[in-house]
Amino acid sequence: MEQSKPSSKWHIGIPISKMLASALSVGRVILRQKSGLDDETLVGPSALLKACGSLVEHQGEASGLALAEQILSAYEALNFEEKAVFFSGLSQNFLVDQAGVAAAAEQYQEQPNPASMNTLRKALEPRCNRLFRRLNQVPDATGRLVKLRGDLLQHENTYPELKQVDDDLKRLLLIWFNLGFLSLRRISWDSPASTLEKLIEYEAVHEIRGWGDLRSRLKEDRRLFAYFHPAMPDDPIIFVQVALRDGGSSAVGPLVQEDRILEDTANTNTATFYSISNCHKGLRGISFGNFLIKQVASELRSEFPHLTRFETLSPIPGFRAWVTASLKGATTHTLPTPVWDRLETYLEDIDDDFDANPLARDTLLPLCAHYLTHEKKHQLPIDPVAKFHLGNGALLDKIHWRGDESERGKELSYGVMVNYVYEPEEIENRHEAFFSEGRIASSAAVKDLADSLIGQSG
Repeated sequence: MEQSKPSSKWHIGIPISKMLASALSVGRVILRQKSGLDDETLVGPSALLKACGSLVEHQGEASGLALAEQILSAYEALNFEEKAVFFSGLSQNFLVDQAGVAAAAEQYQEQPNPASMNTLRKALEPRCNRLFRRLNQVPDATGRLVKLRGDLLQHENTYPELKQVDDDLKRLLLIWFNLGFLSLRRISWDSPASTLEKLIEYEAVHEIRGWGDLRSRLKEDRRLFAYFHPAMPDDPIIFVQVALRDGGSSAVGPLVQEDRILEDTANTNTATFYSISNCHKGLRGISFGNFLIKQVASELRSEFPHLTRFETLSPIPGFRAWVTASLKGATTHTLPTPVWDRLETYLEDIDDDFDANPLARDTLLPLCAHYLTHEKKHQLPIDPVAKFHLGNGALLDKIHWRGDESERGKELSYGVMVNYVYEPEEIENRHEAFFSEGRIASSAAVKDLADSLIGQSG
């Protein structure tokens, strides 16, 4: 007898988003019936903190989703000052219960078994961890929690007690944004308009001046790659812009020029990474850039086997501030006193019109080489971009006068820029030497430039 077909009652492949939407719909009804809570009752930080406490202990799945959704919406309705009060409440009432930890530890010492170990482990978990995990079950919550941390960081300098809350949320984000979850995509002019709009908004190094400028940066002699997270599918996490050229780059102007003559990519030998932008303040301290550069270099090598040089054209964001602080005696430096005394005379004469000052180039370039190779904190360079690239295993190759003639470039580094070179066969060795010995890989030209300061001291 012919077997009947299986019932179509069970559908395979129902999107989780539909299941969550259905659960949320049911949960809202249950929540209103049980507690009377709705969006209008969660107004202000006090009501919000009370709801957060309820969510941490909440048992119902559907109603818990609804409560979490209401909490996120109510948080986003707070103003700047109210958010500070909310975060302060988290720091006071949602961290580790010290008494609970002590009791669980005593129980474990008396009865060291898996059950008491599990009790101790739960006691050690901050309540805000459970809160953030419950909130993250809401559709699209991951991006909203990233923004929440961005808000939190704005208040941390004013309220140091918030650091523990930030540390707990950052640990969760490190797990949620594990590199294994990220995907690398090349962005082109055919990418979704919503993604392209975000590139204009997020570009942090060299401003994208509208759609025409963006289109220029996506032409055939340019590449733009970004990391994406499945919970934020159209919102880039970090992106890098690359120029494909015949020969290296010493200034950013030609790289971002809209009406440039396009390079023939069949003959280019150099890939210049000229802008890396982290897109979300809430992901500060979570590093993606080192893997991004290496993965993009691998992608480019596959597409253009004739590429022989992978370099950056990078800013030196701490240089001018360090010079200014040194002149005021507000920071220390490693230069011998006779050298600094001589430099001080020159530096005090270098004002905002330093391009016209014949002493500026000969004074600032050797000083910049010294700054990048000798000024350190805990064996690592004090300049954040130098620390980033050298820590990735790059070589400090060249320093360029007037590399960035924008006002921003002059404010940060007198317009000086630098090439870091990534040589695949040397990356890992340089990375290890940098962190184990504090060794800075630099070219002979950069070393000579830095040494020239001392050589001129007589």
